[in-house]
Amino acid sequence: MDTSPRGAKEQFPKPLLSRNDRKASRLIWAVSLIVFAAVALLTRVKLNVSLGFDPHDFATFNAVVNTFVALILIAAYFSVRSRMYQLHKGLMMTAMVLSLLFLLSYICHHLFSGDTIYGDLNHDGVLSASEKALAGNLRYVYYVILATHIPLAGIILPFILFTAYRSLTGDYERHRRLARITWPIWFYVAVSGVTVYLMVRPYYN
Repeated sequence: MDTSPRGAKEQFPKPLLSRNDRKASRLIWAVSLIVFAAVALLTRVKLNVSLGFDPHDFATFNAVVNTFVALILIAAYFSVRSRMYQLHKGLMMTAMVLSLLFLLSYICHHLFSGDTIYGDLNHDGVLSASEKALAGNLRYVYYVILATHIPLAGIILPFILFTAYRSLTGDYERHRRLARITWPIWFYVAVSGVTVYLMVRPYYN
């Protein structure tokens, strides 16, 4: 995303944080590793608890959140291209808050519903030959998308945090360079997350 000052309609926002790269780097990596470990561990656990509603509602909520995040990222891209920096900042902060809500809901979904196998129509946890045949080639499309979505979703957090840090400390040149990497990965993670949900939803039990 281009945040260069040429032809700017607005001044860059004033820095909200004092710059301390070493401390920030340690904190960002610590938070990222803790979140990654928590997701990796908790999504392998299933709690047999009656919630009073379908636990797959968490997945629906996740898809809605990811849809809004994708739309917000598009709006944020065009706002910064238009030199509307305050609007851009507000949009990106909103996307970060929504992504936090997504993370919590994602963990809840796996805790209370477990994993779903694409094509498993009878929900027995085994994909039979007949189920594979019914799923057809879309099964391979699903797993290709999933295979790209999962690792990118796992690495995006530190990119987001470092990009935000550069903005909040007024280091806009580094923010711009990082955002060129962060934005497309984040956008792809949001869109592919919705795609994965729509494809696997018919197989929720």
